[in-house]
Amino acid sequence: MLAVYLKGLLISIALVSSIGMQNLFVFNNALGNRLPRAMLYALFVWAADLVLTVAAFLGLGTLISANDTVRLIVMFIGGIIVIWIGIGTIRSANASTLGGAQASTTKQALTGAIVVTFANPQAIIDTGLMLGAMRGSLPTGDVAPFLLGVLSATAIWFFGISLVLSLLRSRLPKKLMLWVNIISGVIVTGYGVSLLYQVIRAVV
Repeated sequence: MLAVYLKGLLISIALVSSIGMQNLFVFNNALGNRLPRAMLYALFVWAADLVLTVAAFLGLGTLISANDTVRLIVMFIGGIIVIWIGIGTIRSANASTLGGAQASTTKQALTGAIVVTFANPQAIIDTGLMLGAMRGSLPTGDVAPFLLGVLSATAIWFFGISLVLSLLRSRLPKKLMLWVNIISGVIVTGYGVSLLYQVIRAVV
């Protein structure tokens, strides 16, 4: 049981620790809000990720990838949203540097958590296929501890990052978030463009 739990924990940490829209969202909220609110917003991201993980475990990625039309529609819509997020991140970079990271309202944070979690179609498909395949390879008794390990890892990561950055935000250089936002925004925008390019190539 413990070995299966740790396996899920380590695999999930490897997935969630890569720079992506969820992490950028958590970074910004941790630097723009006091600790209690930053932790609340981290909870929103973790809850959205929990829903996605469980859906992936139940075969969401396989379901989407099985139908080319559905897959292309998801990628097209997701690509547009990803580009919108990337451009918005770049545009907000300078404002965040001049006036400090911008605090979000609870409604904005909840909406943002949902968007950054579900707006990446390729991640949904790839993660869904991987977790779905792992689910199929696990004995029935190992499913629960493995899934618990996956969910524990994302909780540790999101809450841990929020705690550390929120406590250190007054000591961090003001230009840190400028470059984090610019670099991340460019990467996210480029990824959105690549999604649309894949859709166009598949259709034409």
